[in-house]
Order: sequence, then structure tokens, then C-alpha cells
Amino acid sequence: MDRHREAVFRYARGHVGDDQDALDITQDSFISAFAALHRYDPERPFRGWILRIAINRCRDWARRRKVRRMLLFARPIEDANEVSDPSPDPEAALSSAIGVARVRSALAELPPSLKDPLMLCNLEGMSQDEAAQVLGISRKAVETRIYRARQRLSEALQEPS
Repeated sequence: MDRHREAVFRYARGHVGDDQDALDITQDSFISAFAALHRYDPERPFRGWILRIAINRCRDWARRRKVRRMLLFARPIEDANEVSDPSPDPEAALSSAIGVARVRSALAELPPSLKDPLMLCNLEGMSQDEAAQVLGISRKAVETRIYRARQRLSEALQEPS
């Protein structure tokens, strides 16, 4: 867990865009991995196996979120209580925070088929071959999906004119 916790958390945070939800997904991933440890094949990399579990947990989270969206029309009141960043340069900090939020939001809006290969290769540093093995698709499919994901992110992040 010590060796792979950060990678699973980074993946989950990139997938869901929220630190608290990512922490919950990370914990769920390791609980699931422990419960399924008897099914782990030691001939394969553990990192790929645990990230595959994290991918499934993120997809479960997304399905539950869709249901919650149907049931709740407003965000919790606690979201309105955010405190501003006390950095020395508030305008730069706000600009940076907005930029990060835009990127996270755009990334969260990508469909899992595009988001998963992009995050595994760019965020987790996996090769396209490793990502293909984790996702159960071809290397060429990983390459194509990363290209399409980058195109969509670029379009989503363009400043409105």
C-alpha cells in the first residue's frame, strides 16, 4: 500500500476531480484489492492490477454520482463556505486555482474510454503498452484515445472569444 497509494490517489483525483472523493476511492481500491488478493497473479505487475481496481472504483463512483445528480438538484451549502487562498499574490493564486479547476473539470468531463489511457500514461507515467495491458485494449487504441482526449481537452480549455 505504501508503494502504490500515491499512484492510486493521483489517478482517482484526476478521474473525479475532488481530493476527498479521491481519498475514498483510494481506500475502497485497497480494500477491494485486499479482499481479492487471492486472485492476484504474481506474474503480472502489482501496480497495473491495483490501478485496474482503481479504474473500476472510479467508474462505480461515476455511476453513483449520476444517480445522486438525479436526486439532488443543488450542491451542499458547505460548498459555499470556501475560504480564499491567503497567498501573497491573491490575483495570481486565483488565476492559478481557476486554471487548475478548469483542467480538472475538463478532465472529469472526458468519457472514461478517453480519460483512462490519458491518465495512465501521462499522470502515472505508464508506457502505452502497459496502459494497454491494464485496460485490456491494443497499444494503438491507447495511442488513438490519448490523441482524442488531448484534442477534447484542448477544445474545452480554449478561452471563449
